[in-house]
Amino acid sequence: MAKRGKNYRSALEKLDPEKNYSPREAVELAKETSFTKFDATVEVHVCLGVDPRHADQQVRDTVVLPHGIGKTVRVLVFAQGDGARIAREAGADTIADDDEIIKKIQDGWTDFDIAISTPDMMSKAGRLGRVLGPRGLMPNPKAGTVVQEDDLPRAINEVKTGRVEFRVDKTANLHMSIGKVSFTADQLFENLAVLMQAVKRARPAASKGTYIKKVTLTTTMGPGIRVDSNLVQTIELNE
Repeated sequence: MAKRGKNYRSALEKLDPEKNYSPREAVELAKETSFTKFDATVEVHVCLGVDPRHADQQVRDTVVLPHGIGKTVRVLVFAQGDGARIAREAGADTIADDDEIIKKIQDGWTDFDIAISTPDMMSKAGRLGRVLGPRGLMPNPKAGTVVQEDDLPRAINEVKTGRVEFRVDKTANLHMSIGKVSFTADQLFENLAVLMQAVKRARPAASKGTYIKKVTLTTTMGPGIRVDSNLVQTIELNE
C-alpha cells in the first residue's frame, strides 16, 4: 500500500472508519478534511445494485444542480445558419459550423467540456466518434445534448450553470461532482440532495434488490467519507 502523506493522515484521524455519516455530517466533514491549497472538488461516488452488462440495467441521466459545480464550462455547439447565430448569442464558446472546425476536432482538438448539436448537424458530429466518444463528448439525445435550434439557449444555459450528466460505469459505480470546498455546507447539501433524487428516479425497472448500495463523499486528494445509504435516499432540501 502506498504511504499516505501527513496531511492525509491528519484528515483521516477526523473520521470514524466504522461510521456511516448522515448526508449533513458528510458534507461538513468534506469541507473540514480537505487540505489542498487549491479549491478542491467535492465528489460523490455511488455503488449501485445493477448489472451494467445488461442494456436494461443502464443508469444514465442529467440533472441541474441548484448551485452548479463551481467550474467554468466550455461549450461547443454543432450548428449552422440560424442555429449557429442562436448558439453564439446564447453564450456558446465555440461554434462548429464549418469543415475547418470539424477537421480540427478530427485531428484531436478537444478544448471544450460539453458538445451540443442540432439534429441536422449530427451527421457531421457522428464522424468524430473516435475523438469524442472515448472522452464522453459525443452529443446524445438521452443526455440532452441534441436539441432543436430554438432550444439551444436553454441547453447552453443549463450546462453552463450546473447541469451534470451521470452514467454508470462497468463496475456499477457512478462518479459525480457536487461542487467545490469553497461552497457552503448548505450549498453542497442541496446539490447532493438534488443529485441523489435524480439517481433514484433513474433506477431501471429491471433492477432488483438494493439499488443504492454504498455512497462515499470525498474531496480532491482527501479521504473517503462513508454516507448512510438509507438516509441519503430520503434527504430533503428543507432539512
